[in-house]
Amino acid sequence: MLIRPMRDDDIAAARGLTHDALEIVRATTRPPGTPGPPPGPPSPSWSGLWTRRAKHFLQHDPDGCWVADRDGEVVGVALSLRRDKLWGLSSFFVRPDQQGAGIGTALLDAALTYSQGCLRGIIISTGDPRAARRYRLAGFTLHPTIRASGTVDRRALPVVDGVREGSPGDRDLCDSVDRQLRGAAHGADHEFLGSEFGLLVCDTLTGSGYSYVDDAGSPVVLAATTRKIAQRLLWSALARSPEGAQVHIDFLSAAQEWAVDVALAAGLPLRPEGYLCLRHMRPPAPYIPSGAFL
Repeated sequence: MLIRPMRDDDIAAARGLTHDALEIVRATTRPPGTPGPPPGPPSPSWSGLWTRRAKHFLQHDPDGCWVADRDGEVVGVALSLRRDKLWGLSSFFVRPDQQGAGIGTALLDAALTYSQGCLRGIIISTGDPRAARRYRLAGFTLHPTIRASGTVDRRALPVVDGVREGSPGDRDLCDSVDRQLRGAAHGADHEFLGSEFGLLVCDTLTGSGYSYVDDAGSPVVLAATTRKIAQRLLWSALARSPEGAQVHIDFLSAAQEWAVDVALAAGLPLRPEGYLCLRHMRPPAPYIPSGAFL
């Protein structure tokens, strides 16, 4: 087996094994009695987004992108990033039929070489106990997370003021908020996020914040300098959800009770999800991390 830098022509295989591994994780970590989507091939929208995201990381973080190659076949992938002095693991999966053979450990070790010189580290982990063990052994503190998902009770939506549509001209504001909360800006990731998702911004005399929101009204990432502004942004995101759409708010640690309160008021059920894994940093708050851009 060879651990080597990822190339453009590895993307399709890496995307496929990621989907297959995620399907198994979701099936095995879903609470008993909770229905899930039927197994099947990835949707075109998921595949397209994953491909564009992988190309983004290969462009901006080539030294953080690795694959496991067994006899010319890609059987594992790790995509990591560096922004300022923060290292993050964006994607890390091994093909299901190759798990348990040490491939994951070797891949993570390769990705961690990209963290040299970084002061902090962040990983979003699924509920897979093997992944959690691997991250803890790498020196990360595990913070359990919950997920809020369901249909928004539109009767609960409040009138929110001070939130506007964002634009590329708000990048400095976004980076400033990021640095206050997690010690690092998202930098070049704003270009990708802005091209894929809507941007909401709140900038007042008492603080500021922003959130990228997908078409269903789910926050992709949310950062604010105060809880009040964070709640304004989250309510504004939920208000964008189409009637009957399934909304999800992911990766909420105990530091994000402000978001839990909004989710409960909006009628979104809660369930355990996985772990926010941090090294040499506390959970940023008020903050909803992105699974891919952390």
